[in-house]
Amino acid sequence: GITLERVACNQYYSNGTYVEKSDLAVGDLVFFSSSSSSIGHVGMYIGDGQFIHASSGSSYCVTISSLSESYYTARYVGAKRIL
Repeated sequence: GITLERVACNQYYSNGTYVEKSDLAVGDLVFFSSSSSSIGHVGMYIGDGQFIHASSGSSYCVTISSLSESYYTARYVGAKRIL
């Protein structure tokens, strides 16, 4: 019953309530910038510092990653809670 924008950037600016990284809860959306510094990737927080997302790397699969990985730490933009 929840409608989201299709594009990650639009989801970040149009949906939900901003959440501090220290206040993340399971189900919150976490957003990352692309190399061009615009928001280009989104995942869902699953707890314990991890999130699930569709990888755009060589494997092109759904994967679980850690927010503390240097790649994601450097590109983290923020999080939104969708109620």
